[in-house]
Amino acid sequence: MKKIGIMGGTFDPVHNGHLTLAEYACRDYQLDQVWFMPNGNPPHKDNKNIVSTPRERAQMVSLAISGYRKFRLEDYELKRKDVSCSYGTMEHFKELYPEDHFYFIIGADSLFSIEQWVHVERLFPTCTILAAYRDDKSSREVMGRQIRRLTEKYGADIRLLNTPLVDVSSHELRRMLRDREDVGGLMPEAVVDYIHRNQLYTS
Repeated sequence: MKKIGIMGGTFDPVHNGHLTLAEYACRDYQLDQVWFMPNGNPPHKDNKNIVSTPRERAQMVSLAISGYRKFRLEDYELKRKDVSCSYGTMEHFKELYPEDHFYFIIGADSLFSIEQWVHVERLFPTCTILAAYRDDKSSREVMGRQIRRLTEKYGADIRLLNTPLVDVSSHELRRMLRDREDVGGLMPEAVVDYIHRNQLYTS
């Protein structure tokens, strides 16, 4: 049995916060692999807000994870023309890999909005949810209450993932790149080079 982490997102662009989250999940839960899965047509985001093409986002992820033995690009959702929902993707993976155990990695904000996801009651049986949090007492208590509530309501298996604060977002990086600000230290150098070579996020 393999323990496989799933990191979904638009990755528009991918940055060091994504990599740090995956590294901590690997370390704390002894994952064998983490699959970086760029969204194709996510139901909860307006596609007009996704700036780069699916091919460009896949290439940026490939460059970002190239030095990590346990990380791989998973393009299942990118290849789908239909809207991709997490529950459908995870049911597909469970059918393909019934012996493996999946860990679905989310940020703290997603833990509080997850009930708005399409058929979340079908997502929970397919995986363990790893919810990232900052190591302070108040956030841990608030998240703990939410986890208990979701566990009682859905029988969900949700665990906390303690991660350092990486103060960066794709939205802010797009602004910085557009304004030609220095993004060194916030993104892998290979990704920054790719963005500049292909003149992404310039307007």
